[in-house]
Amino acid sequence: MAEGCGFNGLADEQRAYLDQFWAHTDVEIKDDPALQQGIRFNLFQLLQSTGRDGVTNIAAKGLTGEGYEGHYFWDTEMYMLPFFTYTQPEIARKLIEFRYATLDKARERAAELSQKGALYPWRTIDGSENSAYFPAGTAQAHINADIAYGIKQYVQATGDVEFLVSRGAEILFETSRFWADLGFFNPARGGAFCINGITGPDEYTAIVNNNAYTNLMVQDQLNYAYETVQLLKLEYPADYGRLCQAIGLTDGEAEMWKEAADRMFIPFDEELGIYAQDDTFLSKRKWDFEHTAADKYPLLLHFHPLVIYRHQVLKQADLVMAMFLLGDKFRLVDKIRNYQYYEPLTTHDSSLSPCIHSIISAEIGNLAAAYGYFDRTVRMDLDDINRNAKDGLHMAAMAGSWMSIVNGFGGLRQVDGMLCFNPALPEQWQSFRFKVTAGSQLLDVSIDGEAAVYTLLEGSGLQIKHRGQPVLLLPQQPVSLLLARQLEAVIFDLDGVITDTAELHYQAWQALADELGIPFSREKNERLKGVSRKESLDIVLEDSPLKLTAAERLALAEKKNVSYRQQLEQLTPADVLPGIPELLDSLAQRGIACGLASASLNAPLILQRLGIAGRFQAIADPAALQKGKPDAEIFLTAAELLGVPPRSCIGVEDAAAGIAAIKAAGMQAVGIGSREQLGAADLLLTSTAELTVEKLLALFGDSRQGKRQ
Repeated sequence: MAEGCGFNGLADEQRAYLDQFWAHTDVEIKDDPALQQGIRFNLFQLLQSTGRDGVTNIAAKGLTGEGYEGHYFWDTEMYMLPFFTYTQPEIARKLIEFRYATLDKARERAAELSQKGALYPWRTIDGSENSAYFPAGTAQAHINADIAYGIKQYVQATGDVEFLVSRGAEILFETSRFWADLGFFNPARGGAFCINGITGPDEYTAIVNNNAYTNLMVQDQLNYAYETVQLLKLEYPADYGRLCQAIGLTDGEAEMWKEAADRMFIPFDEELGIYAQDDTFLSKRKWDFEHTAADKYPLLLHFHPLVIYRHQVLKQADLVMAMFLLGDKFRLVDKIRNYQYYEPLTTHDSSLSPCIHSIISAEIGNLAAAYGYFDRTVRMDLDDINRNAKDGLHMAAMAGSWMSIVNGFGGLRQVDGMLCFNPALPEQWQSFRFKVTAGSQLLDVSIDGEAAVYTLLEGSGLQIKHRGQPVLLLPQQPVSLLLARQLEAVIFDLDGVITDTAELHYQAWQALADELGIPFSREKNERLKGVSRKESLDIVLEDSPLKLTAAERLALAEKKNVSYRQQLEQLTPADVLPGIPELLDSLAQRGIACGLASASLNAPLILQRLGIAGRFQAIADPAALQKGKPDAEIFLTAAELLGVPPRSCIGVEDAAAGIAAIKAAGMQAVGIGSREQLGAADLLLTSTAELTVEKLLALFGDSRQGKRQ
């Protein structure tokens, strides 16, 4: 064939193939030739390193070096497959077909481990397990759930139900059998379904019980497997019957998968308000990063695994990875808390890690960190950042650089088969653009400092979402949507911002302290600003020798509150602080929403007594929160109730804890008070009388004078 075409014929054929590839995959970054070179180099390497026959896959080092001996890992489903699913779906299908071709060997591997169903190998070429170190190899059984996730994502993105019926379902069912056999309903956990003795993505923590990433991914897999059973029963009964007969599947198994998913144990630490990486991770000593020299990284080359396993230290994203893949299972405040806890503990000794942190950093509004992690990923091999390019290129990181742009800065998520975008432009860029394929439809996305432009290049019509709002795209009709931030809501604290009940609080606490015979001062009263009643009582009692039960403490807090509420009955509209009535009027005229984020359980009563309750469209209930200020939860809750993204909100506070909470929520902060206490605020005023709508709009560079359209 080659002889018949001749060189020119082969060159033309290759040129046409690559033209088609770039037409569907190219990413453009304006006026940054180094990053442009990096991303195009990465995408080309992915293309030329990938098997396309259904019996070969893509090695961790591609075809570029002897590192990892040419083995395939979870890298395929979690990193490379998404790139091909959304750009070259025909290649994506071949990559998943490899797992079907090796399903029998996965069944054999499960049997070797005395388990039912199928367990895919951690590293392989022909389907056999080639990992020699089981704590960071075979114990990473999450690869079963990773493959299931890849199948689900592929089918939803492409609509290729035929693959699900003919091949994917069998993989799902056999790997679900493995989980059903490996896990158990644990009486010690109230009957929750637990999975013990496994290793999650973080290879610096091995052989643990209830790795959160694994349990969450298995929960997602079991639900999908159950849904697939119902789909096949209803719409493909003949195929379902043949499959049941072939593998001996019973209805009872699917019901058990659903029960296991519903009762899955997910470790959560109530005190920290975060998901625990596993049952024991948070009880370990934190790694001494301060005294670990730079030349001691990666840790696995300088410390024995048992030393590393005894500490809170991560090789790569673990729970943070779950927040990306299963984002709908986490509230924004959960993502912020978890990221803030685990990010400082993560070494990124794995090249797979920075891109995931880039994506989550972008999602929680930390674009500086997102860009830093992306920059570390996109030229990892061209600049030999990890000093090991001699062993071969980092294929997963290359795919991760595409994910950092598309899933990170482009904000792409797939929700129930729909493409959803939440784009943001790094300040270092003028613009960027990329393309994604949804089934047979090709979408171009272009983002600059002003707008996101969506153009359907191929297809008959596509429904997407932009920042939560549905958008219908028609062929060759660009839709431009503004990106520039606008002020949509102002979220106020209560005491010291709307009114001043500090003196009433002080009198009530002083009366309680006098009754108990313990000291209390105005200085200590200042520390009570912005904190809950329970936390306030703890501060009041901190110098007391009294030994009180929880019930007695609760009774004292309620006693103080009764006294305080009696005084609140004296409030009138005249007690609203200067400038606030005028500000509320101006905000209403411009269509800017108002919310309240106060630690006071009496906030609704106070607003009613002040005659301004109707001015607030949302009041965050402090009793429903896991953590108080300086945690971001109360401001994020108010924004969620208003239906406004945090980046479009301003928070107004008079306490340092409140300013910290506003900033943690990703909002602009206005402080009412002294620079000494509120220096972190974006705008500092000495009095509410100085607070005007014009000053708030100026924080966004927004000069709207009339009512917002």
